[in-house]
Amino acid sequence: MPGKLETMPLTTHDGAPVEVRRSARRRRTVAAFWENGTAVVAIPAHFSRAQEADWVHRMLEKLRTQGERRSSGAGRRPTSDAALAAHAAQLSARYLGSRPAPMSVRWVSNQNSRWGSATPADGSIRLSDKLRPMPQWVIDYVLLHELAHLLVAGHNAAFWKLLEAYPETERAKAFLEGVSFATSRGLPASDAEPGL
Repeated sequence: MPGKLETMPLTTHDGAPVEVRRSARRRRTVAAFWENGTAVVAIPAHFSRAQEADWVHRMLEKLRTQGERRSSGAGRRPTSDAALAAHAAQLSARYLGSRPAPMSVRWVSNQNSRWGSATPADGSIRLSDKLRPMPQWVIDYVLLHELAHLLVAGHNAAFWKLLEAYPETERAKAFLEGVSFATSRGLPASDAEPGL
């Protein structure tokens, strides 16, 4: 039936539900987006089951690599210290098996040369408020970086191994290096932070 909504028993790599929508109006294009916590893949109604499976796989991978966030509460930026701590706990569970359990996570305004810091002795994590306007996937990387420091103090192979599970690690590192490079040369923040 044209325009009929079909649901497949699929989930994304992180367990979110997937919904495939076939549309008679859609002739050649395929789209993927988040809607209320569900990954939606819109395909032409005439696609075969094999084409559907192929395109669903491709589009879910595209969503994953783009680092798009589910439009449910998970996509909201943690603005308060309490929200930041809750978000850190979610990241710890998702990527680090809940092994690092910080006692406090907070935004600070006195870190001018670091994006974040961790003190394993008291289990505290501090993030520079300069991160606030940056993309959420960058903030998540810095949080995970500091969570990993609660387990491994230095930047050795064991430390970097902990961050392999987060798909945006290399991208976020490059983003932060670019911002640091630009600001060290006196470029205004609007030029140093593209897309913000």
